[in-house]
Amino acid sequence: MKKTIVLLSAVAFLIGACKSSELVQAELNINYPAAFVVNGESSSISVIDLNTNEVAETILLAKENSGGHGGHSNNSTSMVMWPHHIYVSPDKSSLAVGVPGVDLSGGHVAAEHAGMTGKVVVLDALKGQNRAVVETPLMNHNAVFSADGREIWTTQMAKNGTVLVYNATTYALKNTINVGKEPAEVTFSADASTVFVANGNDNSVTAIDPNSKSVMATIAVGKNPVGAWVGADNRMYVDNEDGQTVSIIDVKTRQVVETIALGFVPGYVAYQADVKEMWVTHPTNGQVHFWTKGANGKFTKTGSFATAAGAHAIAFNGTTAYITNQEAASVSVVDVVKHQKIKDLTVGKKPNGIVIKM
Repeated sequence: MKKTIVLLSAVAFLIGACKSSELVQAELNINYPAAFVVNGESSSISVIDLNTNEVAETILLAKENSGGHGGHSNNSTSMVMWPHHIYVSPDKSSLAVGVPGVDLSGGHVAAEHAGMTGKVVVLDALKGQNRAVVETPLMNHNAVFSADGREIWTTQMAKNGTVLVYNATTYALKNTINVGKEPAEVTFSADASTVFVANGNDNSVTAIDPNSKSVMATIAVGKNPVGAWVGADNRMYVDNEDGQTVSIIDVKTRQVVETIALGFVPGYVAYQADVKEMWVTHPTNGQVHFWTKGANGKFTKTGSFATAAGAHAIAFNGTTAYITNQEAASVSVVDVVKHQKIKDLTVGKKPNGIVIKM
């Protein structure tokens, strides 16, 4: 049975301030393996029980979403508009959601919106309740925990791009790091040695030392990179929207070791270590294309399969994959080995980010 929970009440947040809102919800008990799916247009999170592969809860991030496509709402009751990507803390106790306040499902070209602020929403991963809402000075893309869980990192999507680092307990701003133009996703490598930031308007990725907060390298990639997605093979997989390519970066050398031409605008890239495959979503055709890594470490195009319209983010749970479909308002459950869709789950409107908590 689905449960609908109201997460945030209509209270005002000042720019740069962090406040806890009054909760209008029951306490949840998400004590099962779960996938959390961010529904951008619905301003909600669908919680999938991985034991049953069914939607078990829906957490509302705002009372209603009346912002429409491509913009942000003037409705004061809808405070968390167009939430985007979601990450879980290392200890699995917390979730962080980046809220750019604009629909990014059509792409990230000229993503900057003058005067727009962003938000970081921090949630209790077990109870489903909010811990804080931090408003950032400018529009952001995601929010991710540091490897030790003590910090939350988020970008500022401006021409003079920066990364903001917050204390994950007090939510005080600790550091501001200069990166490239209009940075989108900020991610940590699997070994936690490096932070990577995709600079969409610079066609580059910035590599940052997470301890000293110093820039170690600026890596040229394809045109309009959106994210350097984490691979279990000590590589980062960069989806270049306008270039229609994937740039693969070696974490240790901080160099591009392979560039793969796609022939379509990618939605997301993920590497599955068990089958040694790189998956790339094709939103326009509602498909996932996959490449297999050979003994020489290079990839060969292997095939594709259908999910649903607007195929976007990918999350692996062993040999089961979960694909968000933004235009279909669904999540496809996929058998990784067979490359075959098992079922579609109905979620909220414009689902994009997804994270798994075991």
